[in-house]
Amino acid sequence: MSFGLVNVPVRLFSATENHDVQFRQVHEKDGGRIKYQRICSIDGEEVPYSDIAKGYEAADGQMVILSDEDLGSLPTRTTKEISIEKFVPSEQIDPLLFDKSYYLEPDKTGLKPYVLLRDALEKADRMALVTVSVRSRMTLAVLRVREGVIVLQTLLWADEVRKPEFESLSEETHATQKELAMASSLVDSLSGDYEPDEFEDDYAEAVAKLVETKIEGGDITETPEAKGEESEVVDLLAALQRSVDKAKAAKAGGASSSGASEAAQAAGGSDSGSDGGSDGGASDESDAGKARKTAARKAPAKKSATKKAATKTAAKTTAKTAAKKSTTKKAATKKAS
Repeated sequence: MSFGLVNVPVRLFSATENHDVQFRQVHEKDGGRIKYQRICSIDGEEVPYSDIAKGYEAADGQMVILSDEDLGSLPTRTTKEISIEKFVPSEQIDPLLFDKSYYLEPDKTGLKPYVLLRDALEKADRMALVTVSVRSRMTLAVLRVREGVIVLQTLLWADEVRKPEFESLSEETHATQKELAMASSLVDSLSGDYEPDEFEDDYAEAVAKLVETKIEGGDITETPEAKGEESEVVDLLAALQRSVDKAKAAKAGGASSSGASEAAQAAGGSDSGSDGGSDGGASDESDAGKARKTAARKAPAKKSATKKAATKTAAKTTAKTAAKKSTTKKAATKKAS
């Protein structure tokens, strides 16, 4: 901030924020957000963002397309200096011209000149008219003091303020003395000081309470994941993860089936031996032990604990089945004899 021959380093912070209630346009059926496509009005095709240029519509309706080179030749200001041009009476600045507001925070090295300018503005009851570069464009602004802090407020250009032209007010119509007296009495009865905290945005509060009530009552819409580039990436990763899990499960299942088959073959050989007249009970116990040993020998040494557990479970199950079969055959042999 340039003040005569003094430069005051400052930082800008937005002084206001918008608390207006924001609604989304959604599909009533499923709650999905509504998207708008960039469609060319001539050929009806969707235009990618990379093919979109800036166009200026002339007064006769013709369109002039401006390239990046054209825009680069325009006068711009990239300086960060807030240059004070003059000090003007506060009443000369129409509030209608005020645009965006910023707080100016002084750097520690510029605290003293900052306070000097602040106190001078308050004592003179004037505003400092300045030029400042915002988003590479030079604009007018004023400096004023609010609660001990210098505030920068950008101004609209004079031709950006519309002139009111209402035919109904063009006639020379004025209130009568009696009407004016009654209006003045009403003004006096409603006179008071402005207290910002006295007024609240009851609409925003009502919307917040309404939404909270619906959520507590379970009146919400479970919106499915929207289709799009980001969703496709997420779906692809999820699909890959499912494929990996499925492959691991198939591999583990294959190992378990192989172990079970080998154990079954071993148990089947014992059954044949028992049919030959050997002791069924001893043969069953021996077959179960053989099945477990066979499955253990076939399993690789470096298999995971999960695969080992699956193999042992299959072997035990097969051994029990073999034991049951042997017992049945034993009973049948005794009955035949």
